[in-house]
Amino acid sequence: MKIRGFRIELGEIDAALTRHPRVAFAVTLGRTAPSGDTVLVSYVLPSGDGEPDVAELTDHVRGFVPAHMVPATIVILDELPLTPVGKLDRQGLPTPDFAIVRTVFRASTNSAEHTVADVFAEVLGLGRAGLDDNFFDLGGNSLSATRAVARINSALGVGLGVRELFESPTVAGLAARAAAADRRTAARPALTAGPRPDRVPLSLAQQRMWIVNQVDTTSPAYNVPIALRLTGELDIDALRAAFGDVVERHEPLRTVYPGSADGPHQVVLPADRVTVDLTPVTVSDEAAMRTELVTLASAEFNVSRDVPMRIAVLRTGPDQHVVVLVLHHIAADGSSMAPLARDVMVAYTARTHGRPPGWAPMPVQYADFALWQRRTLGSDTDPDSPISAQLDYWRRTLDGMPELLELPTDRRRPLQRSSHGATVAFAIGADLHKKLSDLARGHDSTLFMVAHAALAVLLGRLSGETDLAVGTPVAGRGDAALDEMVGMFVNTVVLRTRVAPERSFTDLMAHVRETDLGAFGHAEVPFDRVVQAVDPVRSTAHTPLFQVLLEFQNTEEGRLELPELTVEVVDAGVEVAKCDLYLTLSENVDAAGEPAGMSAAFGFATDILDASTVRGFADQFVRILDAVTASPDRPIGDIAVIGVAELECLTPVVGEVSVSEVTLPEL
Repeated sequence: MKIRGFRIELGEIDAALTRHPRVAFAVTLGRTAPSGDTVLVSYVLPSGDGEPDVAELTDHVRGFVPAHMVPATIVILDELPLTPVGKLDRQGLPTPDFAIVRTVFRASTNSAEHTVADVFAEVLGLGRAGLDDNFFDLGGNSLSATRAVARINSALGVGLGVRELFESPTVAGLAARAAAADRRTAARPALTAGPRPDRVPLSLAQQRMWIVNQVDTTSPAYNVPIALRLTGELDIDALRAAFGDVVERHEPLRTVYPGSADGPHQVVLPADRVTVDLTPVTVSDEAAMRTELVTLASAEFNVSRDVPMRIAVLRTGPDQHVVVLVLHHIAADGSSMAPLARDVMVAYTARTHGRPPGWAPMPVQYADFALWQRRTLGSDTDPDSPISAQLDYWRRTLDGMPELLELPTDRRRPLQRSSHGATVAFAIGADLHKKLSDLARGHDSTLFMVAHAALAVLLGRLSGETDLAVGTPVAGRGDAALDEMVGMFVNTVVLRTRVAPERSFTDLMAHVRETDLGAFGHAEVPFDRVVQAVDPVRSTAHTPLFQVLLEFQNTEEGRLELPELTVEVVDAGVEVAKCDLYLTLSENVDAAGEPAGMSAAFGFATDILDASTVRGFADQFVRILDAVTASPDRPIGDIAVIGVAELECLTPVVGEVSVSEVTLPEL
C-alpha cells in the first residue's frame, strides 16, 4: 500500500515483528486514524512467553525498517479471529482505540536529526520535536514548509526541496534525506552582514515594485496603510521618539531608490534625515477622520526620491487619536507587520519611562539580504545559475497557457484597468473547516491545496475552461535572520491546473499537490522575470499569466499593546483590485487548537463585476467545499454548484399567461 507517497510492503513489517522472541504471529493493515490519515496498525499474537511491551516492540521494529514503515499502533491480541475455513479474518480484527495509544518521544541522536528537530520546533513555535513527529501533524502547512526547508538547507549545507518534506514529513525521515543529499553543489553562502559596494542593488522583489511605482507614482495599488485608534492618554513625545527608534532600526523605512542608466539602487539615509512629524491634526468628527484617512492612504509615493513611509496623528477627541502609518510595498510586506508592531510597542514603552529601547541589534539589514540574494541566485545570462534553472522551469510549465480566463462578468472589460476594487466577505463554518482539514490530511495535502483544488473547480464551472491559472503570494522569508526584519520579500507564483470534469476531486487534489510543490520549489525568481521569460500577450485590460489570486492569510498578526492605551484597528477604507478576482482565506482555531471555522472574502475588480455576482461565486464555492468533503471520489463535473433559489430563477422559460408563446431561438 501507499502512505504519504511511500510504497510500503506490509509483509516486511510483519517479518520484523515476528523476529521478536515473544511474538508468534503479526499482521499489519492500513487503518483510518481520527485525524483522517491512513496509518499503519500491527496486530500481534504473543508466543506464550509473556505479553510483549508495545513500546519495546516499536523500538524493535525500528531496528529493521525505515521510519515511515514503523506502525503507529500495535494491538496485542488474545487470539486470532479466523474464518470458517481457518484463514485469518481481517474484518474481525478489532478497531484500535487511538485514544489510549501513547506516543513515545524519541530524542534526536545525530547532528542532522538535531537540526531538523530544532527547525520544526522553531518554525512551528513548539518546545521540542521528536524523531517520529510529523511536520504537518504538528501544524505545518505549505508556506511554513518552505521556511523549514530553507532553514534546514542553510544549517546543513544541503539542497532539499519542499517536495522532500512532503514525502518525508517526520524528523527522522527528513534528516535521513538531508544526510544522503549531495552537499557539494547544494550549499549556499550564509546570510551575514558584510561590506557593501558603493551601489547596492534592489532585491528582486523590490525591482518589480520599483518598476510598477515608476510607471504610475500616483497609484495607491501598492500602498500598505495601517490605522490604529488609541484611546487613553497618548504620550506624543514618546511616540515620536519610538518611531524614530524604529526608523533607525529598520533601514527600508529610510531608504530611497533613485534610478540611473544602470538601473535603480538603494540609498539608505541617516535616521536624522527622516522627519517624523506627529503633531496631532484635529478632525471635527468620525466622517472627517475617515476622509483624512483615505487621503493619507491613497496619496502617492515616488520611491525614487521619497522615503516609502509617512505617519500622521489625527485627534478625534480629548483622549482619542488615530495613528496612521502608510508604507509603500517596496519597503514592507504582510509578514513585516508583526515585527514592526513589536518594535513600536517596545520602543514606546521604553520611551514613556525615559529610556531608549534595549533591543538587540539586527543581525543583518535588508541591503545585506539584497546583496546575498543576487550573489546566491546568480544572473539569468548564466545558463548554469540557479535563477536560469528556475526560469527554464517556468517556461516549460506555463508554455501554451491560455492568455485570459473569461469569467461571467457584469460589464465588458475596459481597455485600461482602473484597479478599483471591493470585497464580499463570507464564512466557512467550523464543521466544514474540520472536514476540509481531515480531507487534506487523509490525502497527504494541506488545506491550501484543498482550497486551491476547490477554487479550480469553481473557475472551471464559471468559465467552461479546463486549463486554469491561479496566482498565489509566497512569503520568501526562509532564513531565520529575516524573521524580525521589516522589508519586501513576498513573491507571486503561478499555479497552473488542468481540470477534467470526468475525474474525481481526489484525482484533482493529487494533481494540485504536484503543481503546487513544483511552484513552491521554484518560487525565488520574481514574477516579472517569469512574465518576461514566458512572454504572454500583454494587455492593459488584464493582468498577465493569471487573473485570479488565492491567498492564505496565515502570517503572524501584528498585535500592539501600549501602556495606558486601548488599541483598535481602523479600516483604512481603500480597496484595490490587483486582478479580476482574489480569494483570501484565514483559519480560526479554538482554545484546543481545533478548527473553528474560516474567515473568507472574494475581492473583485469593480470595472467588470458587481457585488451580487461575486456573492454568488462565494455561495458556489461553499457548495463545492460541502460536496467534495462529502464525496471526494465523485466526478467533479457532477458537483451541483447552482442553489435551489438560483435554479428556480433559471428554469422557467414560459412567460406570463397573457403573453403569446415564443420559441427559445426567437427569444
